[in-house]
Amino acid sequence: MNYQLNIKDQQTRRESPLIALRRLVPLIQGEQRNIAIAVVAILLTSSSTLVAPVIIAHTVDTYISHGDYAGVLMWTGILLCVFLVGLGSSYIQTRTMGGVGRRILFNMRNAIFTKLQDLPVAFFNQNKSGDLISRINNDTDKLNQFFAQALMQFVSNGFLILGAGILLLVLNIRLGAAALLPAVVVLVITQLISPWVKRASFKSLQTLGGLSGEIQESLTNFKVIVAFNRLDYFRNKFNQANTANFTASVRAGIASNVFLPIYGLAYNFGQMIVLAYGILMISSGQLTTGLLIGFLLYVNNFYNPLRQLATVWSSLQLALAAFDRISEVLALETDMKIVPAKPTGSTAVLEFKDVSFSYPDGKQVLSHVEFALERGKTYALVGPTGGGKTTTASLMARLYDPTSGTVLLDGTDIRSYAPEARAQKIGFILQEPFLFTGTVRDNILYGNSAYRDLTDAQLEALLAEANLAGLLTRFDRGLETPVTSSGDSISLGQKQLIAFIRAVLRNPDLLILDEATANIDTVTEQLLEDILTKLPATTTKVIIAHRLNTIDNADEIFFVNAGTIIRAGSMEHAVDMLLHGKMQS
Repeated sequence: MNYQLNIKDQQTRRESPLIALRRLVPLIQGEQRNIAIAVVAILLTSSSTLVAPVIIAHTVDTYISHGDYAGVLMWTGILLCVFLVGLGSSYIQTRTMGGVGRRILFNMRNAIFTKLQDLPVAFFNQNKSGDLISRINNDTDKLNQFFAQALMQFVSNGFLILGAGILLLVLNIRLGAAALLPAVVVLVITQLISPWVKRASFKSLQTLGGLSGEIQESLTNFKVIVAFNRLDYFRNKFNQANTANFTASVRAGIASNVFLPIYGLAYNFGQMIVLAYGILMISSGQLTTGLLIGFLLYVNNFYNPLRQLATVWSSLQLALAAFDRISEVLALETDMKIVPAKPTGSTAVLEFKDVSFSYPDGKQVLSHVEFALERGKTYALVGPTGGGKTTTASLMARLYDPTSGTVLLDGTDIRSYAPEARAQKIGFILQEPFLFTGTVRDNILYGNSAYRDLTDAQLEALLAEANLAGLLTRFDRGLETPVTSSGDSISLGQKQLIAFIRAVLRNPDLLILDEATANIDTVTEQLLEDILTKLPATTTKVIIAHRLNTIDNADEIFFVNAGTIIRAGSMEHAVDMLLHGKMQS
């Protein structure tokens, strides 16, 4: 299955504000009460803003024009109370929505990370980890900023625009209609250029993900870059990604701010129209001075929120672009489903039945392969590099599912096992073992809940019982030796020892070793071989190795190459086939 993340042009579709907001509704599940409180607070704040011009106009026409300063002081006090109510409700709204935004950020990051854990290995092979990190960190933060700040501004400004527009028409329909005319023009312009704004925002987020991916990849492989003295390559690759992100960010910034001057111009035109037409109406006795002041204030209350809404609209477009990138991950479904168990009666610990496998790029690695592994035996997979040995081992451990055919584990389709049960039955020591930051103890007990609560003394006793205690002497501080995820604190050989202990400690029915002794010294390799010989008689071992001395004791050897797996017979025959395979590959 192709898991390549690649959003197409459907992200640039033209949407009305309500439709765009509706797409974000699922994110606020469980936050309805807090949002209701915030909306009530917004209504109080907006109402205080809308009431103020009426009070001012009334005070000018009734008290100031007649020199009644007592009335002026009284209505000034009332106006102050209105402003204080607006201040208090604004604080409540800001505090409430700040919490909502943070909780949405927390839940969204959890949702993405949980989804990533459900996706198969193929997904991570096809996508850069830096881009995934950007989606978890940067894209979710864009949503947090929108919900914590922009959403309530959107609602508040919308209410103010609606209220001010209605009051302008109620106070004087002709003057009000003239004042609102520039707004109609800019709203049409907004609808026309919104897709471009969203497209620019999406491209900016996409290039930021690419930049994160490039940095992550370069830093991970920095030793190789230094060893080959290719810092120029690192700089060039980074410069390309950084330049692409810079260009996209500049375009996104221009797109996000393009509304401000347009809305500002509409505001200026609105004021000019009201002032010119209002003076004309005052001279003809159709309007009072106080009412004109009120009109100018309402024009301000209409167009200023409209200008702010331009910024909020850009934030909404950015949030939607981020949400699209996040939704693309959340919408993915693994094709590695659990199927109903149907025992076949096979006595083999593991069996391939007519198995074929191809990678998403179309390259076929295995073609109609069949073999069975008997319980307690040791098998070796040999063959030229790229012949399919590691892929075969990955299919055994169900890191992938075959393109066709069936893999049986204990006579039952391996797809019917829950991940926990499968991991308990199959131990897999990878060619490049991965460790987590912590200690040796943390890493050997990773995913092994049965021994999680053991004390160090109990764990050491358990290791001694499993003939693994001797491996701890390779670490300066034993179980408490610090380990970093990069593995720089210990050698590659020590990393493989930890992976070996981790796998063997599970007492698996099937133990797969993919070049498990490739990076360790001869003495330690002999120690590992001794431990393998002391495993329970029922443990089946599959060894992938290029060094032929590591498969001397194999009960059976399989030759893997060109999509086939055939029995190699004796060691001499295996060597001949390996040499011939190398010449053919």
